Amino acid sequence: MGKIAIEDSFADIINKSQRGLHLSDADLATRAGVSAEDLAAVKAGKVNIAVIRRVARHLRLAPNPLEDLARNAWYPKQPNFPRGFAMFNTDCGDMRVNNYLVWDSKTRVAAVFDTGASCDELLHFIRAEKLKVHYVFITHAHDDHIAALEPLVAATGAEVWTHPREPLPRPGFRPFAEGAYFHIGEIAIKTIETSGHSPGMTTFYVTGLSWPLAIVGDSLFAGSMGGSATAFGQQYQNTSSKILTLPKDTVLAPGHGPLTTVSQEKRHNPFFAPRNERASLEEVLQSKSSPNA
Repeated sequence: MGKIAIEDSFADIINKSQRGLHLSDADLATRAGVSAEDLAAVKAGKVNIAVIRRVARHLRLAPNPLEDLARNAWYPKQPNFPRGFAMFNTDCGDMRVNNYLVWDSKTRVAAVFDTGASCDELLHFIRAEKLKVHYVFITHAHDDHIAALEPLVAATGAEVWTHPREPLPRPGFRPFAEGAYFHIGEIAIKTIETSGHSPGMTTFYVTGLSWPLAIVGDSLFAGSMGGSATAFGQQYQNTSSKILTLPKDTVLAPGHGPLTTVSQEKRHNPFFAPRNERASLEEVLQSKSSPNA
């Protein structure tokens, strides 16, 4: 697999934060002290570092990581899993989507996380490695993450598990609760509810491999986070308190874009890196929801 592109550009991040904070273009331009024309150009992808940094501060984004993304100056260091983990990246319309396979090396029992747009490469790998898939876990039920569910289940006979607020368009799926544990050989899988991008978005925290692993769906991307026009604050809080508090060497496996780690995201993600500003994003979100705001 070649190098997977970072999912969100600096312009995507600006647009996501602005939408989540419910700021109009006019309001943001006034607060940041930039012209409407310059703001529109940056939001369309034009690299203007001075404007990007001004806008970042008023969207409670860390300016330095956002500038690094605009300059293409950062890419997450990729972890090495000698065994027990594989990543698949498939075309889905005009984007690419990830899904993952985890297995116990002794028993050859495996679990799949999401399906991608196609499961052909995944099934070829499963057969080549002589794996038995017991579980298919769904981070969330958006179409791009479950597109290959039917052929995958038909080929493997695996149980399908999803959050009860992420029902699947097929009978026979099984709901799990927050904090449920599953085991495949010596590998443990814990469910962590990280709703926001979708009502039942779930992170799967996997231990027993070379590194702790969190399969985060669209809660978090390398250098960004998934969009949410209606639950931005909830998504931010869950990502911050439930994902980025995991051990710093935890590998984060997102629904789109490359792998990353907790420690890298805490330094390089504009949403979560230190901003050296008095007001935090939590404070801004609280003030926006206050009746006196």
